Amino acid sequence: MKYTFDIVGVSPILHFFNHQLSEENRTSQGVEYLGTHKCTLDAFLETVEPVPSKWGWNMDEVVDTVVKFWMNNSESIGYWKSRLTDAGNDNVLVARVADMKALKSEFNSLLGEG
Repeated sequence: MKYTFDIVGVSPILHFFNHQLSEENRTSQGVEYLGTHKCTLDAFLETVEPVPSKWGWNMDEVVDTVVKFWMNNSESIGYWKSRLTDAGNDNVLVARVADMKALKSEFNSLLGEG
């Protein structure tokens, strides 16, 4: 299975929490949004820890995907670190980890392509 990881934005904590609660009721599987107060590799690895067991993913491959993103996207990481700092303490940095098939399916459903 192939996985993807990307930082998608900065969100107020309460908004992110409400989004997570609403996502628990969805039927789509294999896409997870993670939030952290720090823009560090360690912080995201910590938030991704429970996800593989939830979806039956390969933990080593998921961690490898996050690490590869971190090694290959220093400009993007710097940008989001700045945005998180600008946003203040009541916000979290949001990232998405997903298996590629589930993410493609989610995008297709958003576009109405079933």
